[in-house]
Parts: sequence; C-alpha cells; structure tokens
Amino acid sequence: MKFDKSIKIAPSILSADFSNFGEECLAIENQGADLVHIDVMDGHFVPNITFGAETCKAIRPFINTIMDVHLMIAPVDSHLQNFVEAGADIISAHVEATPHIHRTMQAIRGFGVKAGVALNPGTPVESLENVLDLVDLVCVMTVNPGFGGQKFIYSQIEKIKKIKDLIGDRPIHIEIDGGINAETAPLVVNAGANILVAGSSVFRGGSVEKPEIYGKNIDLIRTSVSKKM
Repeated sequence: MKFDKSIKIAPSILSADFSNFGEECLAIENQGADLVHIDVMDGHFVPNITFGAETCKAIRPFINTIMDVHLMIAPVDSHLQNFVEAGADIISAHVEATPHIHRTMQAIRGFGVKAGVALNPGTPVESLENVLDLVDLVCVMTVNPGFGGQKFIYSQIEKIKKIKDLIGDRPIHIEIDGGINAETAPLVVNAGANILVAGSSVFRGGSVEKPEIYGKNIDLIRTSVSKKM
C-alpha cells in the first residue's frame, strides 16, 4: 500500500455473512472499500474465536485491494508465516501479545509485508517509542478487542493525538479499530487517523444481494469526515 494520508475505509468482515465471505469481500470493494480488514481472534488473547490463516487464504482471490490482517492472538510470532503465505498485505500484531514486539515487527518486515503494531485501550503510547522505525501502521483500539459492535471509548482520542505527534513526519498510517461510525469518524480523523476500520456500521442493513446499502454506509462515513474537516 503506497503511503498517503487520504482517508481510507476498511470494512471488518467480522460483521459480514460468514457463509459468503468471498462475495462479501467483492461487494464491499465494489462499493468503495479501500481495504478489507480481517480480525483474527484466538479465544486466548481475546475472549472470542473467529478465523485463521486458512480462511484468509480462501478469500484472498476475492480481494483486489488490500488484505489487512489484524492478529489478536498470543503467541503471535510462530503464526506470522502462515498469514504471509495466505496473502496478507498488512499484518498487525499487538504490543500486549508478545514480550518481544520489536522482534515481531522485524519478522513481519522480513517477510516482505507491511508491519502494523496494535495497542489496546489501556496500553500507553510510550510502548511505541522503540518500534516506530519498524512499522508502517499503528492500529489504535478504540474498544477492548474481542467482539464487534462495541461502543467507542472516547478517552482514546487523546491517545491518537499523542501518537500522531510521536510519529512526526514518518510515513506511518494511523488506523482506528472499534466503534467507528458517522459520529465517531470525524473525531478520530481530526485527531490524526487516516484508516478507519468499520464493521457493523458498514454491513448493517446490506447483503450481497443488496450491496448498494454497503455503499451508502461507506459514503456516510466518508461524508461525515469531509464535512467536519
């Protein structure tokens, strides 16, 4: 993914129809998605279980934009190669999931894919200071990870501003994951974010048979941002 600060919408397929993932990926892309966000959960690092590398591999042929894989798993390093081989373009790992986040970022970069570092709501910004030169993306969780459809945690807006200041002029994206909709999107963009992960607010009311609703939902988020900037 070429670096630029334009606002990008990354629908999370955690809110899609699990029985029709491939067509859902095509539908959201055709309706304006910039990335396809895949939330991988293990039932250990987070309390839910979703899907793994085999699912990513199965849907990769249906994704023409960017496969953005968010690993909410621990341990993480031993699974990286599987997701690289499944076709991930970006792999994000959590600071809290490994005692060696610097090594994890080196490993992801070493596989030739973009490296993302993710932070839970209770994790301080200072945890990023020694890895920023190894990352392409910082994923700020604005809900506690593990489930879709949670309410946005407003205290994270100040964290986003601090991360933006810490990044400075480095070519690093700030991605927000959790509770993003037309009300919260302008807040995080004004704080410095440029990639917005949205699950239920994109998929609500739509389907593969009615993909235009996905388009309307995506446009609603984009419009909310442009009006407030």
